[in-house]
Amino acid sequence: MSEQLTSSRRDCLALALAAAGATWGIPARAADTWRLATGYRADSLHGQNLRQFADELAQLSAGALRIELHTEGKLLPLPQMLPGLMSGKAELGEAIMTGLVKDLPLAGADSVPFIVRSYDDARRLWRHQRPLIEANLASRGLRVLMAVPWPPQGLFSQRPINGATDLRGLNMRTYNSTTVRIAELLQAKAVDVPMIQVGQALAEGRINAMITSAVTGVENQVWSGLKFYYPINAWFPKNLLMVRKEAFDKLDAGQQRLLLQAAVSAEQRGWRLSEQAARESVETLRGNGMRIEPVTSELSQALRRLGEKLSLEWVRSVGPEANQMFISYFTQG
Repeated sequence: MSEQLTSSRRDCLALALAAAGATWGIPARAADTWRLATGYRADSLHGQNLRQFADELAQLSAGALRIELHTEGKLLPLPQMLPGLMSGKAELGEAIMTGLVKDLPLAGADSVPFIVRSYDDARRLWRHQRPLIEANLASRGLRVLMAVPWPPQGLFSQRPINGATDLRGLNMRTYNSTTVRIAELLQAKAVDVPMIQVGQALAEGRINAMITSAVTGVENQVWSGLKFYYPINAWFPKNLLMVRKEAFDKLDAGQQRLLLQAAVSAEQRGWRLSEQAARESVETLRGNGMRIEPVTSELSQALRRLGEKLSLEWVRSVGPEANQMFISYFTQG
């Protein structure tokens, strides 16, 4: 009698779980665990956002789809992100788009300076950029899930900058071809300095100006050598999260829907986190004695002209798709 009762209870429990699974849209199969590779620290704004993305997806799927977050390039270094994903070393991967320009030339729009001047501009650029990036990655077996920007790049200086001519002759920190070209056009002296050496370069007097985010300025405590910060919003580099299409296609329709839902939520949250980090880092600079100065109309106009010149150079180097993307960006909402 007790065995029959126990069996009956087991049957009822199984039916209840099956019914719950049907109600929640959760497949009755073992949990999947995906690897998510990123080159950034877990405590960065992107790392924190990816952790919340993983937690939310696990909750939405009732544990049926779990993500292991591998940070700091330990699973896949940033330069290996695309080939690593394509070869199946991870199911998901995040990389800064400006680091993908060799394979995705249109991602280079993120580093065309003085064209995107606000978060609203950055959102608009992504709307026109995304379909082209998606089409390119689809041919490589990858699918775009979201893009989240870093805080914008501002101008740091040891002395007041009222116009472009005030930058002539300054030793400007550079770290890629775009910043070298900017220094050249502004008639400043380009000094190649990796991020981890910014503090040392300031202490040694090798640089007295640079374009980088307020967040980087805080992390390197640049107030020891630089006294002025101008929110010129030179560009808004974005991190891109991709998923292997083969892995995505193996999910049932319900799980695909949950994954995309979690990605939309993470993208919206990531943009908010970026804006928050931008505001807070500027206030930290102010609190440590730096002068946060408005951008003069003279400097703004000079930088806008510089942006037009550099955007034309970039369009010529990339081709018709880049031209069409910028036409859409400037003429449409």
